[in-house]
Amino acid sequence: MKNILEYLEATASKYPEKTAFSDGESSLSFGELLSLSQIGGTNLIKRAAHTAGKPVAVFMKKCPETIASFFAVTYAGCCYVPLEMGLPMHRVRRILGKIDPEIIICDDSSAEKCEELGYGDRMLTVNELFTGRAGDELKTAREKSIDIDPVYIVFTSGSTGEPKGVTACHRSLIDYASSLCPVIGADENSVFAMQVPLYVDACMKEILSAIKCGSTVYLMQQSLFMSPLKVLDFLNTYKINTVCWVASALTLVSGLGAFEEGRPEYLKTVCFGSEVFPVKQLRAWQKACPEARFVNLYGPTECTGMSFYYEVDRTFEDGDVIPVGRPFDNTAFMLLKEDDRPAAQGETGEICIRGTAVTLGYYDDPERTAAVFTQNPLNPHYPELIYRTGDLGKLNEFGELLFVSRKDSQIKNMGHRIELGEIESCACMFEGVENACCIFDKEKGKLYLFYMGAADEKALRGYMRNELPRHMIPSKYNRMDMLPMLPNGKIDRKALMEI
Repeated sequence: MKNILEYLEATASKYPEKTAFSDGESSLSFGELLSLSQIGGTNLIKRAAHTAGKPVAVFMKKCPETIASFFAVTYAGCCYVPLEMGLPMHRVRRILGKIDPEIIICDDSSAEKCEELGYGDRMLTVNELFTGRAGDELKTAREKSIDIDPVYIVFTSGSTGEPKGVTACHRSLIDYASSLCPVIGADENSVFAMQVPLYVDACMKEILSAIKCGSTVYLMQQSLFMSPLKVLDFLNTYKINTVCWVASALTLVSGLGAFEEGRPEYLKTVCFGSEVFPVKQLRAWQKACPEARFVNLYGPTECTGMSFYYEVDRTFEDGDVIPVGRPFDNTAFMLLKEDDRPAAQGETGEICIRGTAVTLGYYDDPERTAAVFTQNPLNPHYPELIYRTGDLGKLNEFGELLFVSRKDSQIKNMGHRIELGEIESCACMFEGVENACCIFDKEKGKLYLFYMGAADEKALRGYMRNELPRHMIPSKYNRMDMLPMLPNGKIDRKALMEI
């Protein structure tokens, strides 16, 4: 296999009438998804055959037709760049400036904004994209493709404020699907609720499960998470049996008391990742879904999404760290110290990943690519790229990988090195704290703790004073009904810093 479209074609042949993607208002069966994708691919080739291999922006709302647009771009031999109205417009402008697309696929929600941004002459409406029929041009495009051709460019936030376009290829996604689907137990009976936006790589967990295994995926709108009870209602209405959500989205449901009113009736697999999942919240979900499997997933966008997994198989106590486990097939890792020597058992080192999971690098950004996609320092004999994640980890007594912290969340205060995650973990152990986030103001040299839950601030302050050394005690405590979240469900630390 050399092209992810082979998954779609095989599944559409096997389950042509089965629902592939739905947002509750519109749905596409696998047969319809295949047909639209091929029609769209034909029109893209006719519109500008010279765009082959170049980026095509998909600027649409979160709906099934957007996923069909992704595959249409793939059929045309191009790579798609997902955008959405939920993104800040200054970020959309920067991304479009970076990729300089010849075609931007738009729908009713984005067409006017595309005009305002000055790209009206490059716009192709979704109605134009899906008009007509598939042609022989698709065969020519497929014959020219190879497995290291890019499929998508997903932009992540850069520390300098300049977005970084992670470029992933067919081979990485094929290996990802082959490893991921068995880990999460995806098959033709799986029904997913997709929590993340379509402009992040995390959506590929559901997309790949659908096209490879014949799973059904329901797209959730971010507004649902304003009310945890509405989330439960969504899960039960559509008989969702599998979720792969960021940890803070799960915490939002359990931490705001939703399980006092109801429970997910059909969940059999709960996957979590992207952030540390507090043990207290894991236990709440385990109590609400006693028959479900729980799987911790870990991995950076630069390594095609999730690269490690751990199925919860034992009891964890408050303060324990849930392992991220072991790497997927065709993925390996090293823990390197600052001098590039391997960390010993139990020692902390930077998590560095090698294998087909490693993506092609950052689009049109050789300097930042070279900084983190580097030669394996333990292999001087031939070229071998590894990705330096910037995450610190160590091995536990079971040989499982533990995430320790981000290198950039290691701060220095009062002459001491501090892990902000250690402060957050301590706060989450206190009765009445459902989730917490610690921010460091470097200019003032002060730590600020934001927390969600009913805990009394004075009591929490006293607890932290007893549990932590002086240099780790926050200067100010802020109780919030809900921690601010980014569209992808992660905690918005920038918003907390502004507060």
